[in-house]
Amino acid sequence: MSTLKDYTNKLNSLKFGEMYNNDFFLTWEKTFDELQAVWTVADALRYLRENNISTRVFDSGLGISLFRDNSTRTRFSFASACNLLGLEVQDLDEGKSQVAHGETVRETANMISFMADVIGIRDDMYIGKGNAYMREVSQAVQEGNKAGILEQRPTLVNLQCDIDHPTQCMADMLHVIHEFGGIEKLKGKKVAMTWAYSPSYGKPLSVPQGVIGLFTRLGMDVVLAHPEGYDVMPEVENVAKKNAQQSGGTFTKTSSMAEAFKDADIVYPKSWAPFAAMEKRTDLYGNGDFDGIKALEKELLAQNAQHKDWACTEELMKTTKGGKALYLHCLPADITGVSCKEGEVDASVFDRYRDPLYKQASFKPYIIAAMILLSKFKNPASLLEQLESKATPRIFNK
Repeated sequence: MSTLKDYTNKLNSLKFGEMYNNDFFLTWEKTFDELQAVWTVADALRYLRENNISTRVFDSGLGISLFRDNSTRTRFSFASACNLLGLEVQDLDEGKSQVAHGETVRETANMISFMADVIGIRDDMYIGKGNAYMREVSQAVQEGNKAGILEQRPTLVNLQCDIDHPTQCMADMLHVIHEFGGIEKLKGKKVAMTWAYSPSYGKPLSVPQGVIGLFTRLGMDVVLAHPEGYDVMPEVENVAKKNAQQSGGTFTKTSSMAEAFKDADIVYPKSWAPFAAMEKRTDLYGNGDFDGIKALEKELLAQNAQHKDWACTEELMKTTKGGKALYLHCLPADITGVSCKEGEVDASVFDRYRDPLYKQASFKPYIIAAMILLSKFKNPASLLEQLESKATPRIFNK
């Protein structure tokens, strides 16, 4: 698409009315039209910004961010997205709030939301907890709005939970759409979502789960590869199977990284912790068993070390489609000889794909901004056209 009208025409052909005044929790809860609306608005916002047109659709308001895990890309992407639309960002540091003194989720949610338009939460550490917490916050602010406490209902955006990482995977897919020349070019493309060795333990399952839960929506042939014992959530596997059946793609599993890479169009080698181990860790934390946690960590590191051959090497990359598969990673990657002695990917492979990887990451602020805009405005196509017509420069005298 080369003009804003191309994007707005596309939007007008889609049905996404249910996104208005709604949240974004899991990609598989959204219709395919709704997913396309997010990608289309993200591209439109990028088009306007690249043409020096301001996209500040809010004159005031807050975006509240709560990160219960470390973050670089997603934290700054959320801040960038809010700023792009005219919102200021305020981090909720639970250690400096009244949460430590027993403040309830309902109370916290309402107290931070008097002038908030969006709440972004990352809560990915504990199985069965993160997504449930996000929904509790959402319910609390909906009730606050209904009771007249809050003038507006803040939109909740999942910035990564225990089940899915929708902003990451939607950005990954938009990168793929651009690289392959459109959604219609993706059907039948082979995607290798594979476990890879890491010298650390406890990496969330949400990226591999998010990938198999989303990429199967586009008629792609998705292969999930991991050593024995590194299973993901069975319910997400079921989602992937159902998606593949509906889209005309396939979803298969293998315990061979080589099999997954063979003739693959896209590879996504990424470490994650076993689902059963993450469940056990959640129980240990819930019981305050910190000695048990240390023992589990030692056990999992030893388990990882048995699979150091699960790495994205130059030799494996040569077996992909034409030896030139698109390499994806959510970053930061464990790079052999750079960030660690042995890791997920050879330094030479990572270096060759460095620019595309950074480009992949660059889509995330626009994806988050699109999720916010589609929730806050009933007619985003008209809004985008008004922005172009008004043509307020983002940078004056550029």
